[in-house]
Amino acid sequence: MSYFIYILKCADGSLYTGYTTDVSERLLDHNGESKKTGAKYTRGRRPVKVVYQEEFETRSEAMKREAAIKKLKRTEKEELIKAS
Repeated sequence: MSYFIYILKCADGSLYTGYTTDVSERLLDHNGESKKTGAKYTRGRRPVKVVYQEEFETRSEAMKREAAIKKLKRTEKEELIKAS
């Protein structure tokens, strides 16, 4: 099983970072297109789209990377997105 971190760009221009085992399914959750509701943060900022993702072999690696990305400044996140 693979684990992914992803960055979403919300309708209001804000960025959201998360991790999952299925980016496509999680995107449906965030956009309210599945039975799951997605994150509270993205509910009022739909539609959202995936602008960046990375793949990891373990959940631990993915969660560590998610935490590191969340600590970045917005400009640093935008640079990461542009470089992908």
